[in-house]
Amino acid sequence: MIWHFADLFETIAGLVPDKTALIEGDTTRNWREYEDRASRLAAALAEGGIAPDAKVAIYGHNSADFLEAQFAIFKARAVPINVNYRYVDEELVYLFDNADVEAVFFDARFAPRLAAIRDRLPKLKMLVQIDDGSGESLDGALDYEELIGSHDPLPRLDYSEDDIYMVYTGGTTGMPKGVMYRQGDFVNGIAKFLLGPEIEPTPEFMIAAIKQLDMAGESPVAFPACPLMHGTGMWLGGLAAHSFGGAVALLRDEGFDPARVWQYASEVGATGVVIVGDAFAKPMLAELRRAHEAGEPYDLSTLKAIVSSGAMFSAETKLGLLDLLDIEIRDAMGSTEGSMGSSIVSRAEPPGPTARFMLGEHTKVFDENDEEIAPGSDQVGIIANGGFVPVGYYKDPEKSAKTFRTIRGHRYSFPGDYAKVAADGSLVLLGRGSVCINTGGEKVYPEEVEEALKAHDSVWDALVVGVPDDRFGERIVGVVSQSPGHVIDDAAVIEFARTRLAGYKMPRQLVLVDRVARAANGKADYKWAKETALAAVG
Repeated sequence: MIWHFADLFETIAGLVPDKTALIEGDTTRNWREYEDRASRLAAALAEGGIAPDAKVAIYGHNSADFLEAQFAIFKARAVPINVNYRYVDEELVYLFDNADVEAVFFDARFAPRLAAIRDRLPKLKMLVQIDDGSGESLDGALDYEELIGSHDPLPRLDYSEDDIYMVYTGGTTGMPKGVMYRQGDFVNGIAKFLLGPEIEPTPEFMIAAIKQLDMAGESPVAFPACPLMHGTGMWLGGLAAHSFGGAVALLRDEGFDPARVWQYASEVGATGVVIVGDAFAKPMLAELRRAHEAGEPYDLSTLKAIVSSGAMFSAETKLGLLDLLDIEIRDAMGSTEGSMGSSIVSRAEPPGPTARFMLGEHTKVFDENDEEIAPGSDQVGIIANGGFVPVGYYKDPEKSAKTFRTIRGHRYSFPGDYAKVAADGSLVLLGRGSVCINTGGEKVYPEEVEEALKAHDSVWDALVVGVPDDRFGERIVGVVSQSPGHVIDDAAVIEFARTRLAGYKMPRQLVLVDRVARAANGKADYKWAKETALAAVG
């Protein structure tokens, strides 16, 4: 076995063919079926002219078919391209063109949108439609199940660890960009993340671990409650679970319903639920409390961990979950450009302050002169990930040169996050530099202000932005929604936050909204927040 997802998954299918790989509602597929169906789809791709390194998009909600299609793309030595299903026409055209997409697997509900832009996608030569019960269809598209039924499995290709794995990220600003990894680096990096820094994974070690889990009768079931179209859902909820022969449970639900999440976790016997910070965790905690107080608790006896990444996960919310669930909460700090730190808490090891992480083994914090920040110095620096680092951004050498740099012989990724290093060596995350607010010459990172506001009982969610100010250049405005059963008193909330942060970081105004807008993956929509703030306060 080599470090390549196709080779790894084929190896697992040979080791534990009857073990469950995919769960979606009443549909369950074991590893033998998973591998066979993916191999037949891979044959269809090859027949359709999809050669190694060709780009194949997956445009759909969470489903078993989504992961099956991705496995098929790996088998064809092509490159899967994740598509944000919230994109409108112009964004889709940009993504498909920028990624050089030649084929697309899509849920039928998106047929009208693809029909509207199809003439603007000259590189697209193969469309595969997945029946999602919507009743929609696209002329000329191939049927997903018919392709599986009409093709023999593709003979195994000679995979290479240099094959590219790519994920498109929108980031906090700008157009989507493709982050490229070597398959060898990424698969090995996933193994290191799961095993911890004390173990150096090898293919032989992975095979032995998979056999041992099977012999012990352990059947991990990961349930990504966030979209597979984003890194957190796919990496922590899909690829990580599969890499050790585990099952992935999927819900096609477009909206996020915390009651449905807990009910499904109970039904499938989930051992891990994957989310994105407080945007998921706070409503899930509220639903757990409601069920507990009503005397109707969910059966979560199999649950061992909640895993999160990509957005702030407050200490208060973690404590609330641990009060009701005897589990681990694993909070991974990272971005599409790489992992940088982690926090693992439980009842025995309760959480410390929000946004505090253990530095990754190869993570550094550098100043503007590329010198390491001294622990306890209170100096602000930029975080650098020196673990498995992307090859670069697809078709963007200028951005690649700025983000992926070599310092003293070691290559690092600089996604743009700023932090301090505490005296104990832990990482104190401040936030993304691209949304930093400059007020009166002071730099303010929105995320630390947002967490101070959200710690008040009356604030359900918050985003903080800067708006033009004649005196200070920018003044800080908080866009907030209120917790159920509470009324926000602006002055009281700001004074509460003042007990946690310096006065210059305080919002001058709060703008109350019914709901703070976030992407489907829970990440902040700062563009919307700024437009909302400007409309309200000028």
